[in-house]
Amino acid sequence: MTDLLEALLRGLGTGSVYALLALAFVIIYKATRVISFAQPAMMLTGAVATSYIAPAIGFVLFTGLSFFISVALAALATAALALVVERLAIRPMVGKEVFVVAIITIGIDIAIRVVANGFIGLGARPIGFPWGLDRVELLGLQVQIRHLVMMGTVAVVVALLFLFFQKTRYGLAMRAAAFDQEAAMTQGVSVGGVFAMSWAMAGALAAIAGSLLATGAGVDRQLWLVALAALPAIILGGLDSLEGAVVGGLAVGVVEALVGTYQREYAPWLGDNVALVSPYVLMLLVLLAKPYGIFGTPEVRRV
Repeated sequence: MTDLLEALLRGLGTGSVYALLALAFVIIYKATRVISFAQPAMMLTGAVATSYIAPAIGFVLFTGLSFFISVALAALATAALALVVERLAIRPMVGKEVFVVAIITIGIDIAIRVVANGFIGLGARPIGFPWGLDRVELLGLQVQIRHLVMMGTVAVVVALLFLFFQKTRYGLAMRAAAFDQEAAMTQGVSVGGVFAMSWAMAGALAAIAGSLLATGAGVDRQLWLVALAALPAIILGGLDSLEGAVVGGLAVGVVEALVGTYQREYAPWLGDNVALVSPYVLMLLVLLAKPYGIFGTPEVRRV
């Protein structure tokens, strides 16, 4: 039972980061109806920025505080980068085929990652997380501090997003544009501004996710691959559902942790690294029952 509960906590910690990445994908999709494949690069950029900012301000602040301030600053920097990308590369493509815009985001992802890799170097850069892989005892369970930080950070971010979309003028404008762009424009909503805001928010969320993921082994050139686990999360949760992104991310993290803990004992014949493909197996099982995801909106097309 202890192993099970500890695996669940690990899964919820990692799943919290997947949820952040899934939210980044969903926010852009709801605004533009395009899946942005540039999010892995934004995640890597945020982690690299944190790795440079944290040591710079760590001399004047308590190390724990410096890390969180560094993540916030890196998120702002990545949001600014996302705004530039949206304005220069995505805005001119408004009205083009969705497939074309998606391909452009792949090119953006590759270009940004090439630049980011130059700042990483050949090895892994330390992220400046003060607790490393230290563990604490929680209700008799051994839990890594970084997993607790992940869960706490995501809880705060999700609460802030809820308040933003429900209580602020910009949040209501984004919801209106996501529901019906033409109707929103007739009410004075700047759809271009909504596009820019969605990219900035997604960039900031990806940066936070990348920084939290790097608290384990540091920032290396392969960190961006973790973002691929967020794709099953958004699909099984629903491409247009923010709550589905959170549930999907947590579900993917838990399943991955449980498979990694018990697969070698109960199904060794499956081989190694089965946990890496378990999110995609979960996605396929969910899609068999719910083709639009758990919280996705079914679409009816007349032909």
